[in-house]
Amino acid sequence: MKALTYTAPGRFELIEKPKPEIIDPKDAVVRVTLSSICSSDLHILHGAVPQAEVGITVGHELVGVVEAVSSDVSKVKPGDRVAVNVETFCGECFYCKRGYVNNCTSGGWMLGCRINGGQAEYVRVPYADNGLTPIPDNVSDEQALFVGDILATGYWAAKISEISEEDTVLIIGAGPTGLCTLECVQLYKPQRIVVCEADESRREFVWKHYPNVDVVEPTECLENLKSLTEGRGADRVIEVAGGEETFELAWRCARPNAIVTIVALYEKEQILPLPWMYGKNLTFKTGGVDACDCDKIIQLISEGKIDTTHLITHRYPLSRIQEAYTLFANRADGVIKTAIHPD
Repeated sequence: MKALTYTAPGRFELIEKPKPEIIDPKDAVVRVTLSSICSSDLHILHGAVPQAEVGITVGHELVGVVEAVSSDVSKVKPGDRVAVNVETFCGECFYCKRGYVNNCTSGGWMLGCRINGGQAEYVRVPYADNGLTPIPDNVSDEQALFVGDILATGYWAAKISEISEEDTVLIIGAGPTGLCTLECVQLYKPQRIVVCEADESRREFVWKHYPNVDVVEPTECLENLKSLTEGRGADRVIEVAGGEETFELAWRCARPNAIVTIVALYEKEQILPLPWMYGKNLTFKTGGVDACDCDKIIQLISEGKIDTTHLITHRYPLSRIQEAYTLFANRADGVIKTAIHPD
């Protein structure tokens, strides 16, 4: 089968690999019907993910059809359409039992990083009863494509931010994960949502698709928030951009006693200047997504409460995935997300 493979830092190659097989009683093999490129894939390409193993097939955003299941798999069967979870988790360890599946002692972010992922024709999914979410008949592959990763991230970020209907929520970054976060923040019906984005085309994208949201540039973000909140700042800040100055922007824009949720993946170390923020009494929440709400997210999509299909701006066959990477990496042609389909 064809599989996009991390062959060296700075290089992905589409090569021939054997079709994956079941090797554990909790495995399933999925035929990939649609996948996508994530900024985390670019971090691997740039050598910024130390745990990424050379030789693995990349990709962790995908949907497909179950091809085969092993003896201990009961949630899905061959022929089922499924969304694949970015996290591999056992469901039984100390962390999994508390919902902290990102820290599973037998898993975490493995797919497309430490084990072969889904930018390929087939993929093996360990702990399939946890890693696969059935897709209802009224939900298309494109509607479900982001469930297992960036929608799960947005849902988790909104959930841990403890948003109330009285809050002003600032989302920093209107890339794909920021937009998925916006979709999920809207579920909480806060008084006001402000999206801060440096890229003009992405600001225009937000204006077009989310007319009830305030959109600002980074240089005007703090003053805009002060004018909207009687000088206080945002009640909740969710940092999804991971830029050079966005971490500082996040804590500066937060009002005293606010919650600042950091879900961005940075390529460089960030500084927490405690003397400068002394007295703000901020609560920081950080880390990788605990992607254990995929069944709920699929339900919300099925009910029409979340829709991310407009994020798919470009479509490519697997044979042209390198073109899709170039487009995505350069943010060319107004790209938000690509969908990669079988040839």
